[in-house]
Amino acid sequence: MKIKIDLFSDTGTRPSSEMRKMMAEAEVGDEQLMEDPSVNRLTKMAAQILDKEEAIYLPSGLMANQISFAVHCNPGDEIIMDHTAHPIHYEGGATAVISGASINRLSGTHGIFSVKQFEEAVRTKDYHDPQTKLLSIEQTSNLGGGTIWPIELINKLTKRAHQLGLKTHMDGARLFNAVAKTNIKASEYAKNFDSIWFDLSKGLGAPVGSVLAGSSQFINKARYWKQRLGGAMRQAGIIAAGGIYALENNLERLKEDNQNAKILAEGLANIPTVEINLEKVESNIVIFKVKNKDSKELAEALLKDGLRVSVLHDKLRAVTHLDLTRKDILEAVEIFNKHLR
Repeated sequence: MKIKIDLFSDTGTRPSSEMRKMMAEAEVGDEQLMEDPSVNRLTKMAAQILDKEEAIYLPSGLMANQISFAVHCNPGDEIIMDHTAHPIHYEGGATAVISGASINRLSGTHGIFSVKQFEEAVRTKDYHDPQTKLLSIEQTSNLGGGTIWPIELINKLTKRAHQLGLKTHMDGARLFNAVAKTNIKASEYAKNFDSIWFDLSKGLGAPVGSVLAGSSQFINKARYWKQRLGGAMRQAGIIAAGGIYALENNLERLKEDNQNAKILAEGLANIPTVEINLEKVESNIVIFKVKNKDSKELAEALLKDGLRVSVLHDKLRAVTHLDLTRKDILEAVEIFNKHLR
């Protein structure tokens, strides 16, 4: 069955011909020995964008999260995050296996919790309690529907966390979608985080990888954990070059993905059987519910018309990205109308 319009995720984006050319011509060396010029250039670029001392190139965002948790926490320590967060639902229980830390899940609204909720969740120093060591937030919130953590709230939370002796971490998988929407620099979002990473293989369109940044001391510890979790990627400059191209060419165009998501959401909102909160469609993710329809069956029916979406229990999720044009989005709305009116 041919998929004409793929709204399943932004992880399926394909490198452009220009990106492929840059990758094919990339200078390479031994990445483990820090002798790959392209990897070194990419990590330097990322550190500068986030205004951090150093950065490390990793195969995935999952590894970036788990390395950060392992550096910041000892076995038995506790991490505070929203109940919708990626490490809880999509990382195979890796936190329990790798760092041995536990997770304190907060019931935020659309993936975002308050300072009060955070303060109430921080444990005492009583030896009966697991010790709270880390605050982690996800920007943008995936299961929250692509919602963007406000910079004012981020600053209050991170300041309070540091006052309480905690470290701070940002899962910035879609950080640049937030930047594109708010025009707030990535370095401004990043400034109060002890560790932060962003994904290259989602909306930025590179085929592989994430970049994790922090202080030189943090990155030095992160290198040990990278080695423990699989080690070197050797001549990784071939894939790092895709990331370089993405940072040089694909940041600004994320605005188009955000706009396309809004157009799609508005089209869905005009269908009487669709339940959707338009105000919470802030970036490139659209989550909605259809009355009196089984989500899985509906997704299968849409697929027969070449439109692919993902299923989240009783809801559907559609994600816009660089492989989709405005025409594709308008056609997707027509297909939804065909099946739901």
